[in-house]
Amino acid sequence: MAIERVLSGMRPTGNLHLGHYNGVLKNWIKLQHEHECLFFVADWHALTTHYDTPEIIEESVWEMVIDWLAAGVDPASATIFIQSRVPEHAELHTLLSMITPLSWLERVPTYKDQQEKLASKDLSTYGFLGYPLLQSADILIYKATQVPVGEDQIPHIEFTREIARRFNHIYGKEKGFEEKAEAAIKKLGNKRGSLYEEMRVAYQQSGDEESLESARAMIEEQQGMSIGDKERLLGYLEGGGKMILLEPDYKLTPASKMPGLDGQKMSKSYNNTISLREDVDSVAKKIKTMPTDPARVRRTDPGDPAKCPVWQLHQIYSNQATQDWVQTSCKSAAIGCIECKGPVIEGVLAELKPIQERAAQYAEDPTLVKNIVAEGCEKARKLARETMRDVRDVMGLNYY
Repeated sequence: MAIERVLSGMRPTGNLHLGHYNGVLKNWIKLQHEHECLFFVADWHALTTHYDTPEIIEESVWEMVIDWLAAGVDPASATIFIQSRVPEHAELHTLLSMITPLSWLERVPTYKDQQEKLASKDLSTYGFLGYPLLQSADILIYKATQVPVGEDQIPHIEFTREIARRFNHIYGKEKGFEEKAEAAIKKLGNKRGSLYEEMRVAYQQSGDEESLESARAMIEEQQGMSIGDKERLLGYLEGGGKMILLEPDYKLTPASKMPGLDGQKMSKSYNNTISLREDVDSVAKKIKTMPTDPARVRRTDPGDPAKCPVWQLHQIYSNQATQDWVQTSCKSAAIGCIECKGPVIEGVLAELKPIQERAAQYAEDPTLVKNIVAEGCEKARKLARETMRDVRDVMGLNYY
């Protein structure tokens, strides 16, 4: 089986909050132990809507990386990098723009949705129109097989698949493919090379699926062989050519159950967030002033937890016994709203405490954070350069 490579990014446009932690970061932390993962700061993407406030992006980049590390993203298990530090993203974006029909960009659902939501901003820019293609370049340049997304982002992955398909159709099999595949077989050594040839013949002449799987496993196990050579061997094995750009699949992210302080989705635009590094007094004050069941005008009025935003937080932060207590006591007016909010405050602070302690350690050592990112950028750029060599080759740009 081919290696599963996961790619995901986040725009640096302000403080990360509990919605980001529950909706994205917990998923990243799980994935980093299951697959090869690359997580990047999408600073160029932030410029598509925040081009007139670059200071927000600049301030947020390092703070966001600290939040990632504090939340549990492990640089020993995942590659952390900054998009603009890998200029090959922009190069692939430019080259893909040569073959991308304008109508494909205009039909991306989020294009008109975002323009309507951000009507106060002039988004009639090329950068905003082309951001789905930049997103495609981000994915395709690393040959990512899985991209974690919410349902609203699925059209972006479908768009990326179409771009990869169009590119591969136009540029087809790379020049000198068979010669390069034969050269890659020699790199396997005599014994493995002969075994590869036997399995290739067994599959192509007799359809032997077991030989196909065994050959694939052998190729993936090769140490020190470039991704390009591995792909040539895989393509040659099946009788095809090397696919220059890989079509990714989406990996549907579990929907975040983290509501905002007003019961809506937690979002900076709704001003209903608790940030990951919010101080204790601020967290307590925000939760204490949360709206509750409007039917509870007086302390003695019975309430209905189902109509109260605080109940949604109890479902995340309180154990079953506490939830039962809330249900019974609220409906009978045995407790007031402030008393009901106490366990939620404790639960939120308990979740934030270890994150904030780790964040403080990283904030005190900015050199460590910058070194982690520099190492990640180097790893990412190595992968990106391999893809770009192949892309330039098939597009006739390797003449210098």
